[in-house]
Formats: sequence, C-alpha cells, structure tokens
Amino acid sequence: MAQSEPMPQKQPIVIAIDGTSASGKSTNAKLVAQALSFVHVDTGAMYRTLAWYCLQHGVDVENPKAVAAACRRWKTELRCVDNHVQLIVDGFYPEQEIRSNEVSAAVPHVAAVPKVRDWMKKTQRDCIQFGNLVMEGRDIGTNVFPETDFKYYLDAQLEERSRRRAADGIQENLAARDQRDSQRAAAPLMIALGAKVINNSNLTSDQTSAIIIADVKQKLAARERAQGKGT
Repeated sequence: MAQSEPMPQKQPIVIAIDGTSASGKSTNAKLVAQALSFVHVDTGAMYRTLAWYCLQHGVDVENPKAVAAACRRWKTELRCVDNHVQLIVDGFYPEQEIRSNEVSAAVPHVAAVPKVRDWMKKTQRDCIQFGNLVMEGRDIGTNVFPETDFKYYLDAQLEERSRRRAADGIQENLAARDQRDSQRAAAPLMIALGAKVINNSNLTSDQTSAIIIADVKQKLAARERAQGKGT
C-alpha cells in the first residue's frame, strides 16, 4: 500500500513590532505575546548583550572591526524560558547587566556594524524554532522577517518618549539615537512596507496592545476564510 504524503507543516507566525526608542515596543510586545500565547523575542536585548560583552572584554565599541571580531568569536546559544527567548553567553544570561547606562551608550555603535547585523539577522531568524513569535526591534519588518504579514511600527512624541526613559532611570539622548538609527547604512530604522503605524503618545500600553491584538486576529480570521475557500 502506498504511503500517504506527510501533511505540510504550518509556518510559524511572526508578529514584527518595530519603532523608535521608548515607543513602548518591549511592553507591548510582551502584552501581545502573552495574550496570544506566542513566544516573545527582544532583539534589542541581543544587541545590548553584545555591547555588554564588548565592554566586559575591553573591546572598543567604536571600532567596527574589533566589534565584528568579537561577534564572530563569542560563544552563544538561544534558549526559550517561559515563552521568552534568551541569548545565553558562555552559559550566562546577563538580564540585569545589559540595562546599564554604559551599555545603552555603547549599543548604537555596536548595532551599526554590518557584520553584527548579519549575525543578528541569522540568529533572530533561528528563533522560529520556538514557534509563533512576537519579535520587537528596529528592523524586524524591514530586514529580519520582511515576509511577515503582521508588521507594526510604534512611535510617540519625543517629549513623551524622553519622559518614559527618565522614568526607567535611563538618561539617553533619544533624538541623537533616532538620527543614528535612521541614518546608518546597515538596516536603518524605517517603517516597513505594509506596516500599521501606531502613535501611542496618548495611549496606555493596554490600549496600544489591544490595537495590535485586534488587527492580528482580524488578519488571521481573513487568512482562515481565504484558506477555507481554497480547499
């Protein structure tokens, strides 16, 4: 008797949440992931982890060749713990260490290195092994998963974003950061084609995440209807 062909596996869904610094990407990505039972991926934390690693090992973060060399040689692995992806370095997860002001200042230099972005893109795409994802960052919809149908771009007025950063105890020149991110040669910060833009200057996190969740559910329902008609 002929063996039946295996059923094709559904591709995991990726929800891309991009945006400017302090636009609420992390908070909203976590809320959306929790509501939909998806895995949360903070790509900014991955860049912070490399910046922290470079600072720990005396690597000049303003030297692109040195940073690229560090990225080639560090020993990392991906783990999924409680539906959050972690980038482990030498068996250690620097959850608190990567949130210092020193690391915040170093991140833009590290993130601008093309070889670093190549490494990060491959690593971030590997997160699909953990299933459906909510991935936050600055180039998810444009560079890491441009093929996804679920793209969102968060923004808020500079004054509001600066207030949020200060409330977190972080001093950062967000205007300069925005300019560096949008003008870098490698995967600059920009609104992805087809992304839903949400200015949440006057919205709570619950209101912002509710907009994303409703849009995702609407698109998923439309996809199921279309697939139903095709069978």
